[in-house]
Amino acid sequence: MTNQKESLLNSINETLSQIKEKNPLTHCITNSVTINDCANAVLAIGGSPFMAEDAEELEEVVTIADALVINIGKLSKEQINSMNVSAKVANETDTPIILDPVGVGVTELRNKTTMDLINNYNMAAIRGNITEIKSIAKLVGVIDENNTAKGVDVNIDDIITEENLSANGEIIRELAEKLDTTILASGPIDILSDGKTTIAIDNGDDMMPLITGSGCMLSSIVGSCIGGSTPLEGSLVAILAMNIAGEKARAKVDEKDEGTGSFRAYLIDYLYKTNAESLINESNIKIL
Repeated sequence: MTNQKESLLNSINETLSQIKEKNPLTHCITNSVTINDCANAVLAIGGSPFMAEDAEELEEVVTIADALVINIGKLSKEQINSMNVSAKVANETDTPIILDPVGVGVTELRNKTTMDLINNYNMAAIRGNITEIKSIAKLVGVIDENNTAKGVDVNIDDIITEENLSANGEIIRELAEKLDTTILASGPIDILSDGKTTIAIDNGDDMMPLITGSGCMLSSIVGSCIGGSTPLEGSLVAILAMNIAGEKARAKVDEKDEGTGSFRAYLIDYLYKTNAESLINESNIKIL
């Protein structure tokens, strides 16, 4: 376990360098509520955002993209069509797809959209909060418990703690293995698994859920990081970068006696200032 942890930490410098050097073109079909924040987060981490949605140009865009991020936050028939067109081309061109199943478990439309995408296309990674991830686990038969989705927020019964960390880690590992993908479940403690390696990440700040779009931003930078690396290592760099930026942003807000609006701006600032030394030295991870 110790050697595996050291190996992952040692890979951070190379992974971050690859992302910065490649400047991965990250095509995001994302939530219109948070699209500006997502674009700025991608730029800050070293990617290049592209926010196309019209079906007439999607094949051309996906063909040149390094990653496709599909966020189902604000669904419409036209957007669902664009998601399917993009995903089909992405699989044909071996472009990694990152799915953010916002609100899955809340409505039948979100359940159907999520499962259609998972069943019909290969996903490099799925990033959601723990309730969304457990909703997918229930839909595919990994678990049978009745967790109740609470809009786009985490159900209080699902919150990841030290006490339930091992059990949640096993659910996420089994789901990743069954779907042959990398799963990143966000919460007070984040869990990342590709079905073989399962990692708990205990970084971040409780102010992060108080701004709109922190999850959407994370999914977008997961796309950039995977576009410049591999699903497991790219996702690890993305979550560490986001969480450590959140910690630094909170410290700045407290120092200046400011609020969530300032926190949002500082979060982007510290994403831009991400460096390997900080990610390695300030990370709090363990192998489950």
